[in-house]
Formats: sequence, structure tokens, C-alpha cells
Amino acid sequence: MTRSFADRHIGPDTDAIDRILDTVGVGSLDELAERAVPASILDATAANGLGILPPAASEHEVLDELATLARSNTVAASMIGLGYYDTLTPPVLVRNLLENPAWYTAYTPYQPEISQGRLEALLNFQTMVSDLTGMEVANASMLDEATAAAEAMTLLRRANRSSKSNRLLIDTDLFPQTRTVLFTRAEPLGIEIVEADLAANALPDGEFFGVLVQVPGASGRIVDRTDLIAAAHERGALVAAGADLLAMTLITSPGEQGADVCFGTTQRFGVPLGYGGPHAGYLAVRTAHARQLPGRLVGVSKDADGHLAYRLALQTREQHIRREKATSNICTAQVLLAIVAAMYASYHGADGLRAIARRVHGQAERLAAGLGEAVVHERFFDTVLVRVPGGAEAVVAKAQGRGVNLRLVDADHVAVACDEATTDENLAIVLDSFGADGVPNKTALPSIETRTSEYLTHPAFTRYHTETAMLRYLRQLSDKDIALDRSMIPLGSCTMKLNATAEMEPITWPGFSRVHPYAPVEDAPGLLRVVEDLETWLSAITGYDRVSLQPNAGSQGEYAGLLAIRRYHLDRGDTHRDTCLIPSSAHGTNAASAAMAGLRVEVVKCRENGDVDLDDLRAKIADHADRLACIMITYPSTHGVYEQEVAELCALVHDAGGQVYVDGANLNALVGLARPGRFGGDVSHLNLHKTFCIPHGGGGPGVGPVAVREHLAKYLPGDPLEAGSHAVSAAKYGSASILPITWAYVRMMGADGLRRATLTAIASANYIARRLDSYYPVLYTGENAMVAHECILDLREITKRTGVTVDDVAKRLADYGFHAPTMSFPVAGTLMVEPTESENLEELDAFIDAMIAIKGEIDEVAAGTWPLENSPLRGAPHTTASLVGDWPHPYTRETAAYPLGLTSPRPKVWPAVRRIDGAYGDRNLVCSCPPLDAYTD
Repeated sequence: MTRSFADRHIGPDTDAIDRILDTVGVGSLDELAERAVPASILDATAANGLGILPPAASEHEVLDELATLARSNTVAASMIGLGYYDTLTPPVLVRNLLENPAWYTAYTPYQPEISQGRLEALLNFQTMVSDLTGMEVANASMLDEATAAAEAMTLLRRANRSSKSNRLLIDTDLFPQTRTVLFTRAEPLGIEIVEADLAANALPDGEFFGVLVQVPGASGRIVDRTDLIAAAHERGALVAAGADLLAMTLITSPGEQGADVCFGTTQRFGVPLGYGGPHAGYLAVRTAHARQLPGRLVGVSKDADGHLAYRLALQTREQHIRREKATSNICTAQVLLAIVAAMYASYHGADGLRAIARRVHGQAERLAAGLGEAVVHERFFDTVLVRVPGGAEAVVAKAQGRGVNLRLVDADHVAVACDEATTDENLAIVLDSFGADGVPNKTALPSIETRTSEYLTHPAFTRYHTETAMLRYLRQLSDKDIALDRSMIPLGSCTMKLNATAEMEPITWPGFSRVHPYAPVEDAPGLLRVVEDLETWLSAITGYDRVSLQPNAGSQGEYAGLLAIRRYHLDRGDTHRDTCLIPSSAHGTNAASAAMAGLRVEVVKCRENGDVDLDDLRAKIADHADRLACIMITYPSTHGVYEQEVAELCALVHDAGGQVYVDGANLNALVGLARPGRFGGDVSHLNLHKTFCIPHGGGGPGVGPVAVREHLAKYLPGDPLEAGSHAVSAAKYGSASILPITWAYVRMMGADGLRRATLTAIASANYIARRLDSYYPVLYTGENAMVAHECILDLREITKRTGVTVDDVAKRLADYGFHAPTMSFPVAGTLMVEPTESENLEELDAFIDAMIAIKGEIDEVAAGTWPLENSPLRGAPHTTASLVGDWPHPYTRETAAYPLGLTSPRPKVWPAVRRIDGAYGDRNLVCSCPPLDAYTD
């Protein structure tokens, strides 16, 4: 029998499904749907709605289709610039990092003891950014350069406590996409943006809390900003600079010029263009502002044996935990791409990067020499602005006809950006397009090399310059982590399922990876076909009318959806509608996104069973009727159940004039069964990195499309190159190069496969709930005692009785070879488990056996066999080093390291470090690579 892709994606086979369903107490997957999902939303047409999807295809058929689409794209020599540059990714990084499931299937490093490899790589990234920008602290990456600039804007505002101004001054030479995203973010927060040409380093009149500049500017010009920064500080303003890291290897960094914040992108450090993403943005600050940094920050601590260890630092108990008091809604990073950039810097080292920068600048110099007096600026790094009165369009068209894309600035100016991939042939074509003679060999322009400080001196950037050394370093790091290639990752709310090889393979093909996001549309028909198909398919799956793929994270999808609601009310003259109702159980990003969108958050209570309290909802609606903008709900609920009254909830809000936002985080429990756009939602964001198989990449990339009903369609984010477009990221289609992953998944699964995946995920969650309930009570169930695609195990009584905590269970699971479930969310003292549809019955049973065995260990503590502080639970996780030498424990070494016995068929995973002291790390915040002997006793 030929097995379909759906058969290979879905873990349990027919016999296993029968065993699972028998344990759950239902006769079929269809009966499971009828028992678990409320009849009021169980959509008989949901499966019919998927009829628009093409029939399921095999892996090889889909790869052939995608290859045809990739070939239809034109991979021109990209000389457009604007923060996006072609780059030569070292093959050792392509094969052993970007295409390696040990790196791309890992989850966010919330369990640091089994994430030391990723954390070290991210610490390298932070060090690289700090060194090159001249700042003391950098975070572990941002979503892209434009959103990093927006975060810099709000950071300046809250950090500048001495200024009462709401005005931000920006240079007219900022990248246009950055400008657009700044305006999108500023308006709901009441920030007034003032633009001025700051080339002469003169500030306009008035007060400003901050100043934003670009180094080099969008026009290519290099301006020393020391005087401007000093003048801004004298006027009580802080300064943020967008810095090109490759240029920083040659020119004096903004940090050395006195800037307070730096932002930008690391794309040109080996991360493909990808039609716009994903790429790792960055944000770096002076030490005084370290606690203001949004996003994630890797820090240095020590483990239980006193050894150096890495973990996420204090404020990366993410912003969304602060809910409506959050100063950012960022809850992800671009981890995989940040690691690519860091390893690119490690592979080349300071000398190699400097050589690349000199070659890039040298190509730009030769171009400028050939164009002579038509060149506008004397000092530039990679981008040459050329004056051609009335002839700009003709020059651009001629170059395009010969396979080189230039940037049309206006009717009289063309910008030409050189990069690592620029060849002499490219230069010759460009010069000929301008009507100039051949490429000069020599130039007489003044040197731009003003940097005298050292950078990238840590051994992480001096040891790995050969392929052998880099290959072994990458393997050494990945061996310290648990990713999906080694074990089930049963994280509730995070949907860690198979990222199939056939889905992943096309993303590094040149036809998808080497197209500039601002290339002519005729260069990208294959990419645009992927976009168009996904917009159509996702609309059908969710029941909405329109989809935008621009948001490059779930948080940005939330934000875009709330902006659409806000603008809808404003257009109708309902300027008073500014209240967002959010259940107490909701994801914290909901409240943070609402705050960023300028909405007031009011919390709605939940009942003891976890459902939204409709009586309290009615009371809140009555209290805020005239001000009600929307409600944000997650469905199935954050508690892992299908709430029976969701349709009534939606109707109550609509009757009061509000809109309904359905958080799509749990869509893995709805596809093919119910459609939020049909049971009452007006807008949802979808997590393609959860339900639709884009891998988590150790904490990014993600894609968070926003889907809306027709009345909100005109408020979706637009082209970031168009002022006033309300864009939320720097590229029109966000992280376009990874969209083929979701395209391939939907294409290979087909309608029946997608529905079966949902039902299998629900069946597996209920199987775990049934088998573990007598050991760890399941906290919430819906009608018929069913959960959705995840279940919450309640350890609070166990903790009260024995002192054993969820942390103890999580760390002990590492000794059994498992990543922990989600800890203490949404309820403190609990574990939320989501098995997904991809894990087979053998793996589900292995996890259940581990949890039952751990309960046996808890019982030994309760019985007094082991004191808690000297038990395998509190001693976990156990490293190989901890087993050597004296053994001061009442349990055996074998119990510590092989809790299921030496003959267990499960491969042993050795944690890299013992339990990490988080409090020590927060008191001694170190966020860049320490000297090798810095933490030895």
C-alpha cells in the first residue's frame, strides 16, 4: 500500500489510533469531534470549505511544483540596497546549520540546561553586535530592522525620563520602510514624528525625547554624527542610530560617537535575501538602558556545581507577562537567523569581515570613479547615489534588461548598492547603463576607514576559520540541545510538530532565497503565486475573507489585527471606542499588543472550570458599552478546552458594537472542524510556525498572518515603501522565503489530511489526559470530560504536600530524555502538555511512562525515602561530570542518569549543565562572551 504524505506526517497509524480512541472512550475520530467540539461551532461545512484546496500531492510532486515556481523567478544581480544585500552564505553553515533539524526544530531555550548550544550561539550574536556597534549590551535579535527601529523609538521615550516631550526627530535619510513602520507604531501611542535633513548635524527648533539617524544613510552617505549626538544630549534628547554592521568594520561606530541605542539588521552576514525575510534584526544599548531592552537577552550564570552556564536573563520573562503594562509585545526573536549571522562572523573573523567590507567598498569606489561628477556624495560605504537629470528611469530599465536591478530614487537620481556578491561584470553593466566607459582599476576618493578600536577578539571569533573547526563547533553546540530530531517536545500552546524535509528543502533554493524584496514584481511570479495561494487557502481554512502575510511573528499579527479594529472604529467616527476586553486566562501577548495599539485593557473573569465568565462579560460590556472596541479570546481556550458558549460570547460583543478578535494560537485544534471567521470572529492572527509547520528555529523565525472579514480588509497592512500604508514590518510579504514551507504542507496534506491531523492531535491530548489523570489531575476539561489539543496537569496539591515543584519535574524530565511541557502557564504550579499529531504512540507512551516514573519518585520523597533537597528530583538534571567522583546522594548513580534502567531502548540524552542558578545570573548580568577564565573559582 502506498503511504501518503499525511500518513507520514501523522504519527499514530490506524492500529494506534484505535488503541488511543479506545482509551479515550470513543469509537472513531468523527465521534471524538462530536464529543469534544461544541455543536454550535462544529462546522459541517468546515471540511467543505476546504474543498477549495487542491487534492493532496506527494512529496516529489510538490517539490517539482515548487521547483517550477522557483525557476519562474528571476535571480537578478541585486544592487537595490536599502538594508537588503546579496550575501554568500558559507556552505558549511547552509548544510550544518540552516538545513540541519538539530538547529531548526529546537524550541525557545526556556529549559537552559538542555539549550546550552543555542544559548552560547546567541551570546556570540550579542557579542558580535555589541562589538561592532560600540555598545555594551545587545539583545538576542529582533524581527527585522524596521521593527527594531520602532522598538528603539519607544525605548528612547521610556528611558528619557527627563524629557516631557512626545516628539521624535528622524533624519530624512532613514530607509523608507523604517520610516513607514515608525509612523505605524507612533500614531496609537501619541508620538509625534518630525522629519528633518540632518546631514549638517543641525537640530531644528523644539523639544524632542529622541533622535533617529541611519549610518550610512539610505542615500549611501556617511556622516560623522558625533556633533549631532552631543547637540541632542545638550537639548535633553537621546539618540538611536541604525548601523550597518559590515560598514562598522571600517567606520567609527555610533557607540564610539556617543549614541545611546543602535538598531539594524544582520541580514548581510550570511542570511539570504529571501524576498524580505526572515532576517535577524538587532537592538543594542548602553548598560544604563539594559533593563529597558525588549525581547530576549542571553546572560551568563552558573550551575549547581559552580560551572559557567547560559540562560535567558531577567527581563526575558517576556514582556507579555507584564500584560497591559508591557512596553513591547515582542515575544519571539529570529534565533535561527541570528545564529547564522553569528557563525558567519565566527567563520570569517574580524580580519575576514574587514576584507569583505573593503572589497564591497572598493567596488562602490570603482563605480563612483567611472561615473565621475554625477556622483552625489563623496563619502559612502556601499551605495552610490547618482544624478541623471530626467534619465533615471531609462538607466534603471537598461540595467534591468541586462540582469541587474538598481534603485529608482526619483526621476533624476539612481542609487546603486554593492555587496559581497557584486562582480566586475555587474559593475560593467551598470556603468554601461549610465553611458559611462569601462570599470576603472583605481580610485582617488578619500578613505572612509576611521575605526581604530578592536572588535571580535573573543575566541568565539578567532578559533573557527577552517571548515573542519566550524563543522565540529556546530556539532558540539547542537549536541548540547534537545530538539525535535531527538525527542518529543510536549509544550502546551506551542505546537512543536513535524517540520517535514520536503517542506524545508526549497527555502535555500536561489529562486526563493536570492530575490530582493523590492525587486520588480515581474522578477517574482513564483513567489507571488505562493503568496496568492496561501492567502486563498488560509482564508478557506479559517472562514475569513482576506489574509495578509506581512506580519513576521504572531505578536505582529496580533498588533496588525488590533490596528485594523482601531482604524475601523475611527473611520466610523467611533473615536471613543478604545476598550479591549481580555479574559484573565488569555495569552499575555494579547494585552501587550492591545497596549501597543493604543487600547485600554479590561480583564474579564473566568469561571472555576476555566471558561470565560459570561456574567462578568455582560457586566463589563454594560460598564464599557460606548467605549467597547473589541474582545480578544483564544479558541480553544488557553486552558485547553472548547468553551461551549463561544458563539454567544461573540454575539454579546457584536450586539454592543464591538469586534471579536480570535487569537489563532490554538488553530491546530480547529482546522477542518470549525472556522473562527464563521463562528463569530472578525479578525485572527495565525501562527504558521505552529499549526502550519514552519519550524520554531530555537525561538524564531515565525510568521503571523492576519485574517479578517471583508469589512476590515481595507485596514490590512500595506506596502512599507508607501507612506501611510500602516505596514508592520519592513517587507510587503514579511518572511516570504519560508512561506513555501506552509505552501508545501497544505499542498501535501490536502483537505482530508488537514482534518485528520487536527483530530489526531485532539485524540493524542485526550489519551495523555486519560492515562495521567490519576497521577497528576487534569485541571480543566470541557463537556463530556474532553480536552482539546492540549491538557493541563495540576501539580499544586503535590507541591503543597511534598515540596516537589513543576521546576523539579521539568528538570527531571531531561534525565529521561524529554523536553519539559509548558511550566506554570496559564496556571502557576501546572504543566501544560500538547503532543501534536506528529508523535507516534510509542513516543506518547514513553512520555507517559516517564511522567508516571517521576510520580513514583515524588512518592519516595513523600514517604521519606529521600529528603527532597537530596533527591533525584531536586538534583536533576544530572550531567556526566556529576557522576564522577564522590557521590553524596541517597539514590544511585544509575537512578540519576538512567531512571528507566540501563536497558531502556530510549537513547540517552546528556544535559550539558546541572540546574542553573537564575537568581545569580540576574544579580550579575553578563550579556556578552566572557573571557574563558572569568567564572572559574
